[in-house]
Amino acid sequence: MVNSPSMLTGMGAKLACSGHYVSGLSEEQAFIDLQSYSPALKLLDLEYDQQQKSVSASLLGVKTTRAQYREGLGCSLSIGDTQALDQVVVPEVVQSVEDWPIGSGGSAIESEWQTKLNSLMQEDNAKGLNTRALLLVKDGQLVAESYADGFDSGSKLLGWSMAKSVTALLVGHLEMTNLLDTQKQPVFDEWSEDQRRSIRFEDLLHMSSGLDFPETYEPGMGVTDMLFTANTAAELPLAAPLIHVPGEIFEYSSGTTNLFSKLIFERTGNSPQSQMDFLHQALREPLALQDFVFETDPSGVPVGSSYLYASARDWAKIGQLMLNRGELNGHRLVTEDWVDRALAPNKSTNTKSYGYQFWLNAGDASLRWPDLPQDSFAALGNRKQVVMVVPSKNAVIVRLGWTSGRYPTNENFAEILSMIEPEIPAS
Repeated sequence: MVNSPSMLTGMGAKLACSGHYVSGLSEEQAFIDLQSYSPALKLLDLEYDQQQKSVSASLLGVKTTRAQYREGLGCSLSIGDTQALDQVVVPEVVQSVEDWPIGSGGSAIESEWQTKLNSLMQEDNAKGLNTRALLLVKDGQLVAESYADGFDSGSKLLGWSMAKSVTALLVGHLEMTNLLDTQKQPVFDEWSEDQRRSIRFEDLLHMSSGLDFPETYEPGMGVTDMLFTANTAAELPLAAPLIHVPGEIFEYSSGTTNLFSKLIFERTGNSPQSQMDFLHQALREPLALQDFVFETDPSGVPVGSSYLYASARDWAKIGQLMLNRGELNGHRLVTEDWVDRALAPNKSTNTKSYGYQFWLNAGDASLRWPDLPQDSFAALGNRKQVVMVVPSKNAVIVRLGWTSGRYPTNENFAEILSMIEPEIPAS
């Protein structure tokens, strides 16, 4: 528990900064969102500097941590050397009024779907589920979107671990463009002299690397230190020892994804500016992601496990790209073969219903979402963020919010999908 003050102030400064300056939440709402994680966070004193666009979090006068907002980059903690971030220029995405998904224009076009989503939004929030956005894409068209008060189609909302799915897509893109050899072993030179040299890229993509870096959100644990106290997010998982045979045991780990962020960073120029240029050229511009911010750690490497903010419309484009087998708006991000591999169950002995950083409905003895078609798959994030893709219904559903308990994904999404007939035979 030695690192508790650093972790708490780091978490407070980071999330309050991003909530206020990226998502546009009031200072009060940002603090409410923060407190939902732990009563200890209520002890924080948050100081907003509106001129500098920064937030400082103090804990009982013992520890203070600062987070700085930068246009296009979002917020990052001021830990260690952050000067390189001050020089980064994030290219702007050309604004287009063409209908989604080519541009940001258009709106819901079928009232029955709009009525359904409005009803679910109202029911969710009457139950205290804090749903902020619901969106439905059917047959490649945006047919309905509903937003809670204070949010709209341009609100950049945190996807948490849905960022993992996007990071995996970037790995697939580097494979397609021959910038990354996914057959290389060892994956990292640092692993060449020990048993970790046997870890494959696919083991990492499947969260079955065998590394000892558990997803335990307590002060002093690797994942909390990685997100809220480290200058470089990848440094801790990179040093983690091997405790299982690679490929045998599924163990969800955000550290695994941040290892990919390190690789992507190194293969695309090894600087914060070249990384942002790569994200713009490969992803933001061709997919017209106009409300999309991939935040970095203090060293300038995107935190691929967790820190991606985007509008519901932009999150839906990620789902539609996967539904289109790797292509959107005439731009191919990954190969069809990569999509097939990404959506195949892994070969671990305990949890097979996880692909390349996407959660699968099928693969285990029972379906993850029993009332949804078997071919459904999703990007999922903390606080019940969901981008659900259902090929047999030719549909994508996005749900964004801030739910600390259970959210009825299975029931609500089944209700939406029941209105779509007939089913398309799964390929």
